[in-house]
Amino acid sequence: MGGALASAVAVCEDAEVLVCDTDAIKARTVADRIGGKCSSSEEIAAECDFIFLAVKPNIVADVARSLDPVLSSRTGATVVSMAAGVELFTLERCFSGETPIIRIMPNTPASVGRGTVLWCAGECVDDATAEAFEKIMQGAGLVDRIPERLIDAASAVSGCGPAFVFMFIEALADGGVKCGLPRDRALAYATETVLGAAELLRSSGKHPGELKDEVCSPGGSTIAGVAALESGAFRATAIDAVTSAYKRTLELGK
Repeated sequence: MGGALASAVAVCEDAEVLVCDTDAIKARTVADRIGGKCSSSEEIAAECDFIFLAVKPNIVADVARSLDPVLSSRTGATVVSMAAGVELFTLERCFSGETPIIRIMPNTPASVGRGTVLWCAGECVDDATAEAFEKIMQGAGLVDRIPERLIDAASAVSGCGPAFVFMFIEALADGGVKCGLPRDRALAYATETVLGAAELLRSSGKHPGELKDEVCSPGGSTIAGVAALESGAFRATAIDAVTSAYKRTLELGK
């Protein structure tokens, strides 16, 4: 996820991106791909305006504390955490000073400019910092500030959702192969169908149920397929996937 965000920030005009990872090869690969620079965590803490912590929830506090000696001696630096379930209050306690903290939940389509970046801010984040953050995130796609109490639920939809969509696309393609289509064409058709359907939904302003009804002719092929999805509890299973992801996010933050 860190690499996806680095790609998004790199397209921002005049942005310089420093990359650090415990895996030096991975850091070099990302830096070369986006035109960034390999660095150390100490250098990033000392020089960068926004410091993104792309680490797992179980170590984010330790990583944040390791940066405190540098951050406590400077101003103008904002820490951005994408650790699932870890609240602003927990992050703020990792710093001895009043370090501004932003919490985000992005998704992988941010790497191609079609992502969703949900974010909320701690008390030390002023309007100028919030505006600057949204500016550098513009290349990621939709950037939406929401109350922290909603960010875990929202990330279960947008953060975990791409995996569910990829599974659906793969399943559509598998169905096409079962019916005789070559694999490459089945996958291409499934991918474009999902892209097109999403764009139609966004541009039409209609409810998805209404658009579904418009495709279902009486006694036709589509309604037969819809009935098969319903018999397999398609919608109930999708709802369960989101709620399960949400519950797990809450567990990770403990």
